[in-house]
Amino acid sequence: MKSPVHRCRDVEHGRGQAGAGGGAGSAFLQAEQRIPISKDIITSSSASAMWFIRDACGIVCAVITWLLVLYAEFVVLFVMLLPSKNLTYSIVNGTLFNSLAFLALASHFRAMCTDPGAVPKGNATKEYIESLQLKPGQVVYKCPKCCSIKPDRAHHCSVCKRCIRKMDHHCPWVNNCVGENNQKYFVLFTMYIALISLHALVMVVFHFLYCFEDDWTKCSSFSPPATVILLILLCFESLLFLIFTSVMFGTQVHSICTDETGIEQLKKEERRWAKKTKWMNMRAVFGHPFSILWFSPFSTPDHGKAETYQYVV
Repeated sequence: MKSPVHRCRDVEHGRGQAGAGGGAGSAFLQAEQRIPISKDIITSSSASAMWFIRDACGIVCAVITWLLVLYAEFVVLFVMLLPSKNLTYSIVNGTLFNSLAFLALASHFRAMCTDPGAVPKGNATKEYIESLQLKPGQVVYKCPKCCSIKPDRAHHCSVCKRCIRKMDHHCPWVNNCVGENNQKYFVLFTMYIALISLHALVMVVFHFLYCFEDDWTKCSSFSPPATVILLILLCFESLLFLIFTSVMFGTQVHSICTDETGIEQLKKEERRWAKKTKWMNMRAVFGHPFSILWFSPFSTPDHGKAETYQYVV
């Protein structure tokens, strides 16, 4: 009888057998059983600690994201709202825009600094595999890149250098992978950025109309050429990010409803997990039951402590 260590196979090696093997090889693979293991066992020890990826490109993109939001704040406040003669208009739009911008930046911070669902690194040891008490016909796969036991629906990220549970993609704008633990924050980030982009775009249009009807020197505290340049840049930024984040928000919601990550769709991986309703999939990401906390980046969703994962690919 083989020891548990002999039943821990390299992921690529296992896939090669599955693709090239026929007859007896196929029968052997069909006899393999998935091993349900509690989520607590495969949760990284850093899940509750601060998570930050030291990637130069990602850090630059994250800083640019914050700078663009701050630029929009500057133009909205100092070019359009403060010089406005309508106090109610300034207070209502200023409160709404700043609230959405704050939620967008908070969502970005949570998406960037939350462990996306990293599998413990280097846990594919002889002692750990023996502790799983594998039965005959059961196998586990290890990732050859981070030397970790790889659960089902986990993929290795070359930037994070870890296997991530339910990895959707690596986003340089949040300098992190979008995975099981931070997908909610990424969805909220795209939603709030799309909302403030739309809001800024509408205000720019109204401000242009107001300035055309009135004296340009009175509709802004800046000179007319500076005002036009600042408004055009904000208009271009708002339109660009409105389109980009709206598309990202739509694809993320579709991915959640279908319970299929972006990588799984790209690779057209065979579904080996239980099919659930769209509402159940939404609650699995945002928490349950439905409440206003779904829209809060400060609320940590309960993904279900009793959830199990299959250690097979």
